[in-house]
Amino acid sequence: MRTENFFRDIQQDLKLFFYILLLLCLYRALFLGLFSGFMDSAATLGDVALANLTGLRLSLKTAGWVALPSFLLCTVGALLYPKGRVLFEQLRLGIGALATLVFTVLFLGRFPFYATFRSTYNLQVAAGANDDIAAVFSMLVAEYGLFWRLGLAVLLATALTLALRFSLRRGTLALPRVFAGRPLRFVPAFLVAFALFFLFVRFGGAFSYSAGINWENAGVTRDDFLNECILDDGQAMYRAYSMNKALQAGNLYGVEKDNIRELARLAAGHSEEQGGDLPAYLTRHTKGPRMERPRHIFIVLGESWARWPMLEKYADLHIADGIKELVASPKGYESRAFMPNGEFTSVALTGIITGLSDVAIPVNYEPRSLKEVYPTAFAPQLKKLGYKVDFWYGGTPSWDGIKRLALAQGFDDYYGYPDYHAPKQNTWGTTDGELFKAISAHLSEEPPAVHVIMTVSNHPPYNLDLEAEGLDLAALKERVRQMEDVKDPDSLAVELGHYWYMDKVVTDFVKRTEAEYPDSLFILTSDHAVRTNPSQHPTMYEEQSVPFVLYGKGVTKDILPEDTAGGLTNVLPTLLELIAPAGFSYTSIVPPLTEEPDGMGAGFNRSTWVTRNAVGRVGTDTAEPLPWAASFDLDAERQKTDHWIRIARTLSWQLIRYGSAIKSSS
Repeated sequence: MRTENFFRDIQQDLKLFFYILLLLCLYRALFLGLFSGFMDSAATLGDVALANLTGLRLSLKTAGWVALPSFLLCTVGALLYPKGRVLFEQLRLGIGALATLVFTVLFLGRFPFYATFRSTYNLQVAAGANDDIAAVFSMLVAEYGLFWRLGLAVLLATALTLALRFSLRRGTLALPRVFAGRPLRFVPAFLVAFALFFLFVRFGGAFSYSAGINWENAGVTRDDFLNECILDDGQAMYRAYSMNKALQAGNLYGVEKDNIRELARLAAGHSEEQGGDLPAYLTRHTKGPRMERPRHIFIVLGESWARWPMLEKYADLHIADGIKELVASPKGYESRAFMPNGEFTSVALTGIITGLSDVAIPVNYEPRSLKEVYPTAFAPQLKKLGYKVDFWYGGTPSWDGIKRLALAQGFDDYYGYPDYHAPKQNTWGTTDGELFKAISAHLSEEPPAVHVIMTVSNHPPYNLDLEAEGLDLAALKERVRQMEDVKDPDSLAVELGHYWYMDKVVTDFVKRTEAEYPDSLFILTSDHAVRTNPSQHPTMYEEQSVPFVLYGKGVTKDILPEDTAGGLTNVLPTLLELIAPAGFSYTSIVPPLTEEPDGMGAGFNRSTWVTRNAVGRVGTDTAEPLPWAASFDLDAERQKTDHWIRIARTLSWQLIRYGSAIKSSS
């Protein structure tokens, strides 16, 4: 009898699940239809269909949030305490009624919210919660019809709850005969079915993270409005919660909030007080160009373009031959002591776009980032030299708010794969081949321009047809099997095959573009290294270091000091010192890598630092020599790195939190 009742209750939970899913899809369709005027005229019916299908997948998660408590509290509760069945049935209806009211209130509130912010629920929710509550309440009543919206929400929710009650009172299917009176058959079958259903819902209509959907990568169309429609209100509120939680991160090593002025003086070597405006301390002047100003500048951040495959130790893999060939050219320069801005793509991109170091604040979601341009921002300073500045990405334009950040910080255009009509390869975007094909087609019409390019193919899911691209995958697998301390050599070989593909596509683009536009400069680096390691126990250098390569007309082997150590925030000042006329003024927290004897002398991200001689963990005494260095002085290297960690992190924190006006001092 308990098995029959349990089977019946499972069906009741499924009714609740599909009811919530249908409700969310209905609200999505209504919002899309009623606010369709916000949709770009270039959007097609295919885009609308894609948005609804992706939204359906994403809403599986939201419906699961509602149905899971019902299963745990009501179905499992009735199994353990059968006498309380009537109470548990009422509780299930109560859960559905509460969810209906919440989603209906959020749905009706979404209209004025989107009209104001051109977004569904985001960080502004947290900002409003921290604002003057009385003022916010007054505004909601006077400007946004709080009372009538709440009244309408109650009426709609009541009607919908009655529909849910009707559904829950309808009959259920009988337990199949194969399980009747045979719990030992039913239990394993149920557990398997539950696990599969849970995974399918958890990953948004898939059985793995790589094939799934989440709020961060849900913007799959070319239209910002449709991308926002994809998020149901539950997912939008979860986005707001996630963003706010990240913003509330604790203190970070090196951030000295009460030492702003002293560190500002140290940043650019000022010995005198410069007042209360931080840019006054950070203004620098170029010493004169080291090369003829190029027509096109390409800054390529290769996805997970770790440097370790370029080491001689791994030369037999032949997966980094393209970039190594550029380095070996008389027109190529490389520093082997380079560190990304962070261990995640978004942190790397925000470092390039804003010129700010990672301080555990998602600057791409910080309201200040969308309202004012940071004095250290990349695009405006290059535009002063007459360049157009564009951002090219192989993924979705809406991913992680990078498009909004880039445009707000002065970039002229931002292109994601839907913008250049490239086919989607996987959950993250198109292939690197399609990305660079689009860039090449764009160049013929382009004035002097700087192109910041973020690739995507060297990222899970690793699903390219590598052999069709020209890789002998079987041979690569055999070479990887000869490596030591590799747990799954065949899987690693597939990952390294995607590295090979990225290296090939990028360097082929460099050669092709150089032939057509010989007055071009290429800067090749990476967003981060961590993900694919050569062993289960990589060195810190193998785990963290990325390339930094200059290539093109005017580049020489001594254009920068040998193995000058730095990171992504050094790219802008270094570039300006290479091409700008003498006396050109610019603003940067960190110095250029042109400074003798070894540029800044250190590069770092959240966890790791590097110098010309060593690599170590930030805030600890853990360090090891670089592959070509026999020994090092830990105290000297730590002093060098801590000096710039304190400066870069503290001043970046100041600009993000307070802006240019110094409001904190020693």
